Amino acid sequence: MTAFYKFGTAMMRTLPAERAHLMTIKALKAGLGPKNKTSHRPELQTKVGGLTLPNPVGLAAGFDKNCEVPDAMLSAGFGFVECGTVTPRPQVGNPKPRLFRLSQDEAVINRMGFNNKGLDDFSENLRKRQGRLGLLGANLGANKESDDRIADYVTGLARLWGQCDYFTINISSPNTPGLRNLQGSTEMDELLDRLSEAREALAKEGPAYPMFLKVAPDLDFSDVGRVVEQARNYGLNAIIISNTTIDRPSNLKDKQAHEGGGLSGQPLFEKSTALLSEFHNAANGKIDLIGVGGIGSGAQAYAKIKAGANAVQLYSALVYKGPQLVQEICEDLSNLLKADGYSSINEAVGTA
Repeated sequence: MTAFYKFGTAMMRTLPAERAHLMTIKALKAGLGPKNKTSHRPELQTKVGGLTLPNPVGLAAGFDKNCEVPDAMLSAGFGFVECGTVTPRPQVGNPKPRLFRLSQDEAVINRMGFNNKGLDDFSENLRKRQGRLGLLGANLGANKESDDRIADYVTGLARLWGQCDYFTINISSPNTPGLRNLQGSTEMDELLDRLSEAREALAKEGPAYPMFLKVAPDLDFSDVGRVVEQARNYGLNAIIISNTTIDRPSNLKDKQAHEGGGLSGQPLFEKSTALLSEFHNAANGKIDLIGVGGIGSGAQAYAKIKAGANAVQLYSALVYKGPQLVQEICEDLSNLLKADGYSSINEAVGTA
């Protein structure tokens, strides 16, 4: 079956990028995704943000914007799945074309602009899967034309409360003008204060679901300590490092490297891992970290973990290596842990 999925992935790459993605979602909805039960191994079980994961490899937001195929991806072997980004109102996103494969670099550039069907559709899809197993998170965003973007995050939190296992506050996409301004000290204080107040009110009659913060890889190292302290002060449970970058490394080879938007995939690995290490040093074990950016192998996932990540997420590598990649990564992680004499993921976190 691995050969089948590799062939299917190669065929999808002959189509325009966004069309291929839509067809992939349709195929998964039709039940054509892989079924993998070997990724859930005792040595790979770990915890992040108060959640117990069967393995540390998660699906990053952006793949399943409308929460249409979370169970298909959980069945593929992911330890957790993050859907979205979802905004309060439906949004068509930026003009097409807006998604580009940089095949020579094993990278992707996107300027999608939070295209999604909105909270009502997202919530209905969550309702349909109620009672099913598997950890699912909602990645929350703000509408481009919103008068109060912070209110959009509060609206998303309240609308989906009780329907998923955790929430990610995405203030790091480069494709919504001005969104990254919320990473500033004063703006972040207001954002996290209002979200923490809303979560406290929502949790009065039930659990306080974990809340994560997703930051940009272009964040200045001098801001890392401040972001850690703000996240901790307002009771966030983890920081996701990182989103796509607006940088264009000089060694990019593909002719589409000039396209505007956020760059992800292999060229992001070193930059995002360096930032992760800074967060690990600043956090000193006081808040959990999730490493994202350029993961395409078990060795790269392991490098993120050794740099300080309690768990990792990936998306872009699936474009080139197919859905069986998560199984391969988990097998490699088991072998790497054994080779280093570790009996669990937790023992390896931050050892680099």
